[in-house]
Amino acid sequence: MELNITSYCRIKNKSIFVNGKELSIPKEDVPSYFFADVYKQLEINYPKFHKMDNLSKLGIIATEAALKENDFLRRNSLEETAILLANKASSLDTDRNYQNTINNKDQYLPSPAIFVYTLPNIVIGEIAIKHKITGENAFFVCDSFDAQLLVNQAQISLTQQGTTAAICGWVDYDNGMADALIYLVEKASDSIKNINFNPLNEAILNQFYK
Repeated sequence: MELNITSYCRIKNKSIFVNGKELSIPKEDVPSYFFADVYKQLEINYPKFHKMDNLSKLGIIATEAALKENDFLRRNSLEETAILLANKASSLDTDRNYQNTINNKDQYLPSPAIFVYTLPNIVIGEIAIKHKITGENAFFVCDSFDAQLLVNQAQISLTQQGTTAAICGWVDYDNGMADALIYLVEKASDSIKNINFNPLNEAILNQFYK
């Protein structure tokens, strides 16, 4: 079975590239400002974005950038589209923020708004909710970017009945450092023959990630 990457987005620190081309975004010192600027540049209309933790914001903007000017969601059934992501830090950045709301015994005030983001797979939920994607999903935590794991999981998912496409990649945020590679995977078909695409393999993913 031939699997292809029909679009991808790479975010590293405060730079964002879509299919190899850098978007002109102000290099803000505060990550939240960078996310807000990308949100505006991509013309994302999703008010809930502003309430998310940084990991989910990173996942949303990387996904939106990869999807922009791409008919991926129209070509593929939302019920048969998987979301497969991985990272290194899990939700640790948000976990620390939540811990800070309960450390002071004199001002003990656990934050439900932060607590709901203390699982890494919440970013999958945010992507799925925004686009009404109901296919299978999985989130993996590993020591570093693992192209072999990501390729294998996409291959396993798309060989199963009921999955025809996938939003895949690496979404990691910790201590103010944003690191993401989101790419769209589709089976070879006439509907993508006129699109610039790359074969899904470890070498390509490592090239996109570097």
